[in-house]
Amino acid sequence: MKRIFLIGGLIIATMPSVTLASSDEAWEEFRKEVDAACRELVEVPDNAQVQVNVNPFGSESYGAALVAVNFGAEGQDVMVCIYDKQSKDAELTGPFTLGEGVGDLPE
Repeated sequence: MKRIFLIGGLIIATMPSVTLASSDEAWEEFRKEVDAACRELVEVPDNAQVQVNVNPFGSESYGAALVAVNFGAEGQDVMVCIYDKQSKDAELTGPFTLGEGVGDLPE
């Protein structure tokens, strides 16, 4: 009987850490990490504007973001950034070929 209470106590003691892992603060930190990792991969001229739109939660294993690079009159490139939640490594796809206005990302 004591063993059951001990096991139950251990389970209850670990529950707050599970709750913290998916707290609003943890998800906000995750989004900041994905944003920073994706921005590091983008190589653009100084006059270009980079916009990173992070998916709020990603998948079970990966974070994802749409990355748009606006070159002004020269157009815009849109890429996908994939972020490995475990290793914290990010990769960037090549630019998509899009029609006019298709690559505009929401603010």
